[in-house]
Amino acid sequence: MSDDNGSVKLAVIENKGRALISSRPLMAGEIILKDSPILVYSAAPLASDANFCSHCFRKISPHSPATVSCPNCSSLSLFCSSQCQSISLSTSHTPFVCQALIRLSAAGSPILSHDHIRHVQARFLVSAYNLALVSPPNFQTILSLQGKPLIDDASIFLHSLISSVCDSPNLGQLGFSVELTSALLAKDEMNSFGLMAPFNPDNKERSVRAYGIYPRASFFNHDCLPNACRFDYVDSASNLTNTDIFVRVLHDVPAGREICLSYFPVNIKYSERQKRLKEDYGFTCVCDRCNVESTWSDHEDEMDGEDDDDDEDMDEDDGDVDGDVEETVNGGVVDEENDDFPHAYFFFKYMCGTEKCGGTLAPLPPSDVGPSTTMECHVCGNLSKCED
Repeated sequence: MSDDNGSVKLAVIENKGRALISSRPLMAGEIILKDSPILVYSAAPLASDANFCSHCFRKISPHSPATVSCPNCSSLSLFCSSQCQSISLSTSHTPFVCQALIRLSAAGSPILSHDHIRHVQARFLVSAYNLALVSPPNFQTILSLQGKPLIDDASIFLHSLISSVCDSPNLGQLGFSVELTSALLAKDEMNSFGLMAPFNPDNKERSVRAYGIYPRASFFNHDCLPNACRFDYVDSASNLTNTDIFVRVLHDVPAGREICLSYFPVNIKYSERQKRLKEDYGFTCVCDRCNVESTWSDHEDEMDGEDDDDDEDMDEDDGDVDGDVEETVNGGVVDEENDDFPHAYFFFKYMCGTEKCGGTLAPLPPSDVGPSTTMECHVCGNLSKCED
């Protein structure tokens, strides 16, 4: 279920397509969107590779007395409680899914044995076709998202694999075809968000615990200096909606301004940002920051920041994006002589100082008495006082 409290609205922007813009003035730290996934699936192909619940994706201990396995596919799927198991068996982990996982684990394909990406893509397709059976409206929502299908060797292989591991009569009801499989793969690549394992400074990369497709959050476009960032609290013990994501604005935003996220850590250098955006999302970024940094020498580009490889699969992009630097630097904070680095203030105020983190800081939600002065990192979760 999505809830934006009237904060944002969908708009069409020239040369960009669909986007979310502020429908009223927004206060720093305000939660502008709470979104629940219409599809979420494991980034670890089999439960033996995972240490989290197959439904809510909280971290679990396989030896915990509350941990239960799936009655239909045994240890291929584990749940942190009987409640998660019960919900999952009627939604995301139906007999259709169990049968496919059993066959997939026994397939013995050399490609699947050595290619983690293909295995996870196969897991996505099983989940997507299951969604078509249990919730046709949500399946149609996924098909309505951005993403241009490409019928290539990978999609043909995956289509053949799914036809061999999934129940054929059920697939026949869905208009199953290589075109539909290719379309689903494109929607997933352009729109999925990674639900990340907790930050660990001893690891170079944060692992992705699960991927989710969120119906409203998929409309956020990218900016290399975002005015919002998203938070998830997968290991929260408060309720069964811990796969929800929350998007908060970094600073005050006027009505009518586009709200943008960064699809990866903001400290990645210009050349790497452009490469990843082109390869993963199919566009060249011409935001204000990129326009400035495109004129720098290679040495200056390298000094822009270290690539933190904290990869978060984000949402779709409908084209090139306009920057939002003006909001983050006006008010006379940045010296006029610093024209070659106009986004310095962004890094000073919104870049997490935790070693090897690379996260973005956003104020905690404002209270009735005004904005919060406490900043929260969306990667490591550390709290710090706002420094002006």
